[in-house]
Amino acid sequence: MPPTTPPRIAIIGAGPGGLTCARVLQRHGLPVTVLDRDASAGARPQGGTLDLHAATGQAALRTAGLYEEFAALARPEGQEMRLYDRAATLLFRHAPAADVTERPEIDRGELRRLLLDSLTPGTVRWGHYLRALHPLGDGRHKAEFDDGHTEEFDLVIGADGAWSRVRPLLSDATPHYSGVTFVEFAFDDADARHPAIAHLVGGGSMMASAADRALIVQRNSRGHLRGYAAFRGSEDWALEAGVTMTDTGAVRAALLGRFAGWDDRLLALLTDNDGGFANRPLFALPVPHTWAHTPGVTLLGDAAHLMTPFSGMGANLAMLDGSDLALALVRHPDRDAALRAYEAVLLPRSADAAEAAARGLANALAPDAPEGSLRHLRMTAGNA
Repeated sequence: MPPTTPPRIAIIGAGPGGLTCARVLQRHGLPVTVLDRDASAGARPQGGTLDLHAATGQAALRTAGLYEEFAALARPEGQEMRLYDRAATLLFRHAPAADVTERPEIDRGELRRLLLDSLTPGTVRWGHYLRALHPLGDGRHKAEFDDGHTEEFDLVIGADGAWSRVRPLLSDATPHYSGVTFVEFAFDDADARHPAIAHLVGGGSMMASAADRALIVQRNSRGHLRGYAAFRGSEDWALEAGVTMTDTGAVRAALLGRFAGWDDRLLALLTDNDGGFANRPLFALPVPHTWAHTPGVTLLGDAAHLMTPFSGMGANLAMLDGSDLALALVRHPDRDAALRAYEAVLLPRSADAAEAAARGLANALAPDAPEGSLRHLRMTAGNA
């Protein structure tokens, strides 16, 4: 009997979920190609810090054979959480013992490097922006890229995030604005240059909230703090306020107006930050987001279940998705059976997490904040 030709598997998107999937596939001898729109691995910043949960993100890394490398990079002290009211009164503090590693933090960039370095050289092909997928029958698809070239694959995995180009083959759903916007700010070398703010934040993350507004800050590695002014309002709030995001002074003034009456120690987050501000409106897919099984194509991560960050599950689920999908492909010789088995687990799990994220958002930015925020953090700490 002639040897079986391995399937041509394409993962669209080199985020944590797609890279985890590729790593597990390669670990079991299945070839895979990852195609990403970025020009290179370092083409853009990867964002802030992630808390990887023992049952999801950490479990996926164990399946990928990367847990020990992760543990060497992780920051257990980052599990600390603090809640303040608008007067900067500390209402709640959760600080697990040093040997508790249920949800240690790791910078997104460090996690991505860990996953990339684990792959066979050449696995990720940069500068490949998917324009469209064309079904060819028998589960095969032709991928068309922005530079005009095309390639055929036996299986296409959409790991390409919120605005996935793969998702339209499976679903008509599009992300909707959640009603909440984050405006990002940052501090560099905070312990030395901004000691009062570093003390306010502590070793992990802090939130101060009141009446549909919050200031949220997360400690990253090497003394970097990344924060967000969060509020309910129009997606076009800046346009309606007559400011552009490149005008740092105007954005700062608009934010100070929204947080008028807050303690000066908290307002320093908006007045003393290094650099400017970035607008981050929060989007989510409908809940539940489901699709009819389609041979030769499936989704993982934000492409499948985009949700707001208030469940802390986005990247964790993406990595678990990637691990579960890869294992299904390894264990089921029939690809269609593998996809069905994977999606039977993915879809209900995603719905549960997205519902939790919606509840978390409702609590964290509730009209009765900070009481709602306290409910959210106690629930989060209790699930740690």
